[in-house]
Amino acid sequence: MRDAELDDALVIAGAAAEAALGFFRGRLGIEFKADESPVTQADRAVEAEVRRLIADRFPGHGIYGEEHGIEGGDARALWVIDPIDGTRSFISGHPLFGFLLAHLVDGEVELAAVGMPALGEVFAARRGGGAWKDGARLSSSGRRTLDGATLYVNEGEKIWRAHPEVFARLMNAGTTRRFSYDCYPYALLAMGHVDVVVDFDLQPYDYLTVSLLVEEAGGKMTDWAGGRLHMGESVATVAAATPDLHAAALALLR
Repeated sequence: MRDAELDDALVIAGAAAEAALGFFRGRLGIEFKADESPVTQADRAVEAEVRRLIADRFPGHGIYGEEHGIEGGDARALWVIDPIDGTRSFISGHPLFGFLLAHLVDGEVELAAVGMPALGEVFAARRGGGAWKDGARLSSSGRRTLDGATLYVNEGEKIWRAHPEVFARLMNAGTTRRFSYDCYPYALLAMGHVDVVVDFDLQPYDYLTVSLLVEEAGGKMTDWAGGRLHMGESVATVAAATPDLHAAALALLR
């Protein structure tokens, strides 16, 4: 699985973790964006450091980050960054915030790195090369039906407000249901602990990285209509351990 480009991505993920932990559970300047989502000096500092490292290692590549926008967007190669995935977790001292980094070539995600700084965990995926954690190959649970499934519902309150009928069906699906947020449920799916993750109101920097991690672990992830994920906006997603289980989850959402 090891290659120079992926090694560089893992180095960048390590630097992002170090930068984020320098702010974690400290005093933070917090602002709110137009959509009322919070942003901190930590988000901006981490993204600035990651952008510097990418520019040093991959001159000529484009960079798209949540906090500082896009530069070089016409390049064939594009790096997509979420410096702190889970800012609300971060500012409340909760350790399940993450760092997301995806590398796209001609619009296709070719590699991904998911860092969990407070947990000391790093996940990686290479298209066609599998998903990994600390050198160990990851595999999803293999579950094919909703019977007995463990279902995580991200952004549950948003789903409840926008689609109460879908929310009601989700609350009766599977055997175990948990409300959750952000990227870690996808890592749990890739490790085989969670079978389905339903999510809502995501941006490309939220879903591109985790989609490759899920798929390279044997799962499938699409939007709620079953469409392929690409550089869209405000997307609702569903990820599952197998294509069969994904089809069952899609039917539930419809």
